[in-house]
Amino acid sequence: MDQIVTLINSYFHEPYASLVAGIVIGRPLFVTDHFYQSLKDVGLIHIVVLSGMNITLLTAIIMNAIVPFVGRTIASIITIVLIIAFVFLVGAEAPIIRAAIMGILALVGLLFGRQTIALWLLFLSGTIMVIIDHTWLTSISFQLSFSATLGIILFGSVNKNADVDIIVDVDKDKKKSPFLWKYFLEELRISLAAQVFTLPIIFWYFRQVSLISPVANVLVAWSIAPIMILSIIMIGVGMISWHLGFYFALIIYPLIQLIVTVVNVLANLPFASLKI
Repeated sequence: MDQIVTLINSYFHEPYASLVAGIVIGRPLFVTDHFYQSLKDVGLIHIVVLSGMNITLLTAIIMNAIVPFVGRTIASIITIVLIIAFVFLVGAEAPIIRAAIMGILALVGLLFGRQTIALWLLFLSGTIMVIIDHTWLTSISFQLSFSATLGIILFGSVNKNADVDIIVDVDKDKKKSPFLWKYFLEELRISLAAQVFTLPIIFWYFRQVSLISPVANVLVAWSIAPIMILSIIMIGVGMISWHLGFYFALIIYPLIQLIVTVVNVLANLPFASLKI
């Protein structure tokens, strides 16, 4: 872990290095208090903490990459092993465990030819976690991750199996709209679904509500997957040759710059967030 962080720090300065490390491996931020507060004000703190999104994206990336070469069965087994390895790498935090259990259950269902339902997997993973360690119920990160996922499953997608589809339905021919505004509307709907379900928890613990969060998430959501994919490649290549990894860092830099710009601009808007 420290070697990976050192490599990332050699490619980026702050807050860029912390954002990359946070998105990829959930590393705690080493940024100024002002920038950290700005992330909370615009509702983007979830992209750089262990929210479980890492697992979902990683699983989708691996499955899409290796299914054409080895088939679904072998690809599922390899992905399960890599999910477990990733959990050990970043640490067994509650949101990561929840996402890992959901991903593994979905892949096991795929191996046995069973249809999986996202809502059922969510509650089953939560039940398993409570059995393992009941104190996870009081974890703020677990409550936020569980609530956000529940909102997205129920209202963030027309297909109630969408959370599972991103994991196991990698070769489905999905229709993509050519209209940019439809993409923004979809991202806005997903962001609102997650925010509505997490709003009571955030208000209870932090006495703060971000009013600009849906806009911020729409502007940066599309960049998270490319950042994660390119960062994983950068880390793998950089471990072999620092100079080759630097070329991938150059590609990642403008994507991270976008996030920093969105955070700085939106956080300075009047009434970006309400604090009580």
